[in-house]
Amino acid sequence: MKTLSKLTVIASVLFFVSCKQNPAEAPEHKALVAEHSEMEESHNKMEAEHNAMKDDHQQMVSAHKSIENDSIHVVTEKNHTALLAKHGELISAHKALIEKHAELETKHASGEITLEQMTTEHESMKSEHENMESEHKNIASEHKRITDEDEKMMKEDQEKTKEAESDQK
Repeated sequence: MKTLSKLTVIASVLFFVSCKQNPAEAPEHKALVAEHSEMEESHNKMEAEHNAMKDDHQQMVSAHKSIENDSIHVVTEKNHTALLAKHGELISAHKALIEKHAELETKHASGEITLEQMTTEHESMKSEHENMESEHKNIASEHKRITDEDEKMMKEDQEKTKEAESDQK
């Protein structure tokens, strides 16, 4: 009986100590917060690259205005516009993921969800984040391909114009 009483007291103390711990102080939670910061940093870089892509698009459209009825450049613009739209959707989805991740942090810190639930959801979100980063890289390389191709065509057009002007003299 005495052993049972001691075990009950020890179990009660452990129960109260474990219940009083702040979930936000757990190492797992701190790691989650650190990874969230990395996700936000990655998102900021994606947004900056998206803005640069939009600037490139404006330059492309402006440069094409000097070319008369060139269907190849129109197709390039349309492809680039579609790529920008796809990238914009990716940026929006990534922003939603970061907001969802922030909610996860808050729920765990408040004790609304358990460490196991937080870890499971975090791993799922981390995987989704990595997929989005990969898709971003693919879009960025496609953007580079399109702009490089357009620059090459613009140089060829300029050379043709110079040759035509010199032939007319």
